[in-house]
Amino acid sequence: MIAGPPRLDVAVPAQVQAVAAGQPVRAVWENELGGLTFEVGVDPDRRFVKWAPAGSGISLAEEAVRLSWAVTFTPVPRLLDHGADDEGSWMVTAAMPGKSAVAERWKAAPKAAVAAIGEGLRAMHEALPAPACPFSWTAGDRLTDARNRASNGEIDPAQWHPIHHSLGIERALDLLADVPPVDQLVVCHGDACAPNTLLTDDGRWSGHVDLGALGVADKWADLSIATWSTEWNYGPGWDGLLLDAYGARPDPNRTRYYRLLWDLGP
Repeated sequence: MIAGPPRLDVAVPAQVQAVAAGQPVRAVWENELGGLTFEVGVDPDRRFVKWAPAGSGISLAEEAVRLSWAVTFTPVPRLLDHGADDEGSWMVTAAMPGKSAVAERWKAAPKAAVAAIGEGLRAMHEALPAPACPFSWTAGDRLTDARNRASNGEIDPAQWHPIHHSLGIERALDLLADVPPVDQLVVCHGDACAPNTLLTDDGRWSGHVDLGALGVADKWADLSIATWSTEWNYGPGWDGLLLDAYGARPDPNRTRYYRLLWDLGP
């Protein structure tokens, strides 16, 4: 499946019901690993609960730590609570202004959405202090993880983008061994896909969500996926606008590298 709004009615986990305490609950997002996000309550007490089933591989505890660090520097959700039990884990955050850049309104206005995504990503990279960041998302660390998962049979090339299908795991890892020189180290979002930028009604970015992989890396680790995501969400031809809004020139070599590395990620 592709991440997006739930296509069917979903059961509300008991942990989410406990957080809601009788307030309205609405499922708003489902990811590829079975994780769910629920909107709970109404303003001014509106909040969001992310829930991940046990065994999904999603570490909400790690995201909670990253949010607590990043919120000092840039607009990200304010952590309210998190926990885990035998059924799964959950994280509760305060609502932020704006809606996802892939809300129907912004799918119908891709020029405004893509420009805001690029501007927001640049602002985030400038605001988060890389020298002080305790988290890493470097190509070297990610490549080591990919090799370990390949050895354990945990990589499925069928899940890759079609442009990578012909490579196979061994060839892909060989190509990734040639890590391009760093252009600029920043604190990367870690999942800079379009849905993770929030936009207000006037088309300005207002914050970022889903920071479970946030860490220091070359800015192209984010830019390669942010531009790729515009194709998935709005159709082809938006790469240049996002890069212009960010203030970067195209870099085909780094873009190819980080898109392949993305496909080998968890």
